[in-house]
Amino acid sequence: MTSGSPSSGSGAPGTSPGVPDSVLATIEAHLRQRELRREDLYERARRLRRLAQSTMTRLHANGSAAVELAEVRRGTAELADWLHREGRGDEPLALDAFQEAVEAVLLGAINAGEPLPGPAELGVDPEPYLLGLGDVVGEVRRRVLDRLGRDDVAGAEADLALMERLTRSLLRFDTTRAIVPLKPKQDTARALLERTRGEVVMARFLARARPADGSGGGGRP
Repeated sequence: MTSGSPSSGSGAPGTSPGVPDSVLATIEAHLRQRELRREDLYERARRLRRLAQSTMTRLHANGSAAVELAEVRRGTAELADWLHREGRGDEPLALDAFQEAVEAVLLGAINAGEPLPGPAELGVDPEPYLLGLGDVVGEVRRRVLDRLGRDDVAGAEADLALMERLTRSLLRFDTTRAIVPLKPKQDTARALLERTRGEVVMARFLARARPADGSGGGGRP
């Protein structure tokens, strides 16, 4: 036997046919279908995000938006169901949309004086729920400032107390950024709370001082 000759049945060197064309075509089809699903997911998420944002604008302007909130909740459930059936592996593309939807629904519940729904009620995972919860702290601050602008100090104090409860709930969680980037939301909520508390304290002081000023002195601020 010649030295270095291939063993029986191994075939000549360099004659492997490689990956069959049928296999490569299947992979190409899979990738193309995933690209199409991602495009579909992006559009679905964009529509939900824009709906949630316009709903929050209406909530701040009118105090209520029952029809829009119902659409947000329906859109959230539909997108979550579509992701479960069609979008496995591409869930991060919908994170911002779910976060905005949660924020809108929570703000709607706050405006209506209703209990805040949890992630299971909204059909979302806990991660986007927590991010939406972090953002709604800023929405409550807007309510505080609006009340202060109308000299409704008592209402502002009630909303400040709500900000405190929401921030405590948010600060309860300590998890890695790889799971959910919650730390920036926590830091922002804490800073907004401290700033708002100072503004409410100042407004309370000024409200107590006004009667004394109007009576020509002698009152206690």
